Amino acid sequence: MRTRIKFCGMTRSEDVAAAVAAGADAIGMIFYPKSKRCIDVAQAARLRRAVPAFVDVVALVVNAAEEDVRRIIGEVGPDLLQFHGDETPADCRLYGHRYLRALRVGGPSADSAAALAATCATYGDAAGWLFDSYTPGFGGSGLAFDHHLLDDVRKASAAAACNAIGAVDGADAASRVSVPLILSGGLTPGNVEAAVRTVRPYAVDVSSGVESSPGIKVHDKMRAFVDAVRRADEA
Repeated sequence: MRTRIKFCGMTRSEDVAAAVAAGADAIGMIFYPKSKRCIDVAQAARLRRAVPAFVDVVALVVNAAEEDVRRIIGEVGPDLLQFHGDETPADCRLYGHRYLRALRVGGPSADSAAALAATCATYGDAAGWLFDSYTPGFGGSGLAFDHHLLDDVRKASAAAACNAIGAVDGADAASRVSVPLILSGGLTPGNVEAAVRTVRPYAVDVSSGVESSPGIKVHDKMRAFVDAVRRADEA
């Protein structure tokens, strides 16, 4: 399966164009005021118009007010929302919009495979579960975590599904766990190939790993990142 690629923290139209040319499947925009990559709705709308068909736009929010999220949906038109704060399942479902749920590995309710699986299960209607490393703040951490933990998450999730549906074995249950796993946190052109080979995620998400400074993407690094993911896919 081809691993999907999302470049997050976009702030410049030339970086959006370079990401698309490199082969990105999605680009992310951050609407968290404490992030160095935060952009306003007007800037995001301009960037969104530079994104061609068949490339998704993801709007990352952190504990945002309902009116702010509705404005983003109305004026930017993201394909997906990405909830990266303390949002409950009800918060995520409030807008009737497809969403990703970010889970900060090592944080509260995410400090073990079983805890992660239990938390994931409450967001079973998410379009994807995005795994990042925990930091006291919110937003992307830029730090890596033990990727082998996600193998355990898959097993724990399969076991939970087995109990829920009365499946005979974990393999049958696993086949019914269809929420895509998205790997994030500390990825770079130098380590993403090994990470994809280890985890075999549905998608990878990168921001600081392809930057010269917050919000400024290095186009050669984006191309190198895509090349590394494709090598892993072919392995």
